[in-house]
Amino acid sequence: MLNPLIVNAAKVLDGAELSRTEALELARSIEGADILDLASLANKVREKFSPAIIPCSILNAKSGVCPQNCRFCAQSAHHHTGIETYPLLPKEQVIEAAKRAAAHGANSFGYVTSGYGYRSVTPEFERILETLDAVHEACPGLKLCVSIGILSRETARLLAEHHTWRYNMNLQTNPARYAELIADTHTIEEKIQTIRYLQEFGVTICCGGIFGLGETWEDRVDMAIAVHDLKVEGAPLNVLLPIAGTPLEGRPVMKPAEVSKCFSIFRLINPAMELKFAAGRETVMKDFQGLLMLSGLNGMITGGYLTTRGRSPEDDLKFIGELEIF
Repeated sequence: MLNPLIVNAAKVLDGAELSRTEALELARSIEGADILDLASLANKVREKFSPAIIPCSILNAKSGVCPQNCRFCAQSAHHHTGIETYPLLPKEQVIEAAKRAAAHGANSFGYVTSGYGYRSVTPEFERILETLDAVHEACPGLKLCVSIGILSRETARLLAEHHTWRYNMNLQTNPARYAELIADTHTIEEKIQTIRYLQEFGVTICCGGIFGLGETWEDRVDMAIAVHDLKVEGAPLNVLLPIAGTPLEGRPVMKPAEVSKCFSIFRLINPAMELKFAAGRETVMKDFQGLLMLSGLNGMITGGYLTTRGRSPEDDLKFIGELEIF
């Protein structure tokens, strides 16, 4: 027999919204085998409102030595993690990476740099615009997703004019606790303003976060609601991989059942959004990644992440074919 809370949440299939109170009741009360019923509902919502399973690829185009102090991040200069660091990659190297992504079936190609961002048009920013133009010319069918930090209205406009289809700017957690859980060298308000600038110029937005930072269920629900209220098109959902040398290196790895609840509730709050399983899919969740994709997700990053390897694109394309049966 279905848990009454899940029966009530099924109203999302009919176009109703799940309230914050209802979402918190699910988070606090659904346990054990009922989690599979919750995941099944989330998958049905995904199938009805956002059915396609979409792979994408990202490139770390500038690595490390970042002046921001994000507590989870291996690329922060505030932490000693031993990662490879390098300046902005030449456009020829980026073009080759984009061609590989397209050949392996990626729907979009993410161009990512470390750092605070670009509030003015610097020589480095101009190089980024040139690179985006070159990638578009070389791979015209590949959608370009950019993630280069905090922007001004001017730099947002220029990115829109240079083939940026989507921009990634994650809230990471409950906005009210951003400074406590993530970073205090920049503000959540700067990130939200960047999103609004980009939306003004027609750029679609990918905006998600990380689970496993030490946040509460209230934080998780409030992040999902904040993403909903920003009216973005996609949300990458990450599961923390505690990295040695960061302040979060001692955090316990989340249990798959808890992650399934996180993903399912995020889907019920955001029925039509593209929800993408990003970091932690292979490295943390391992044998449970199939279950977690069936907890309402319909996108994945394939081929690797910013500082960690992922699974091969060939294996992921086969995986997507198997998921589409459900």
